[in-house]
Amino acid sequence: MTKQPAQYYFYVLLCADNSLYGGYSTDVYARLATHQAGKGAKYTRVKSRHPLKLIYFETFATKSAALKAEYAFKHQPRAAKVAYLLAHGVHV
Repeated sequence: MTKQPAQYYFYVLLCADNSLYGGYSTDVYARLATHQAGKGAKYTRVKSRHPLKLIYFETFATKSAALKAEYAFKHQPRAAKVAYLLAHGVHV
């Protein structure tokens, strides 16, 4: 039996306060559950940001590529983040 190659994801959550959170994971839905349980990133532990909604994710072949996408997203102003999501068919 051959092992499936690992997949790496960059994802975006829409928080209840209308803020955007970008992250990296190897299992998007498990990571969302962690965030929802209040055990994820410090940013998403804040109760006023709940509920959280997964609005976008993208698959990458390498961890490095996924982390670069996350870094680039997080280091943009909100307008650029919204433009990125719109370019990928997500309306915020």
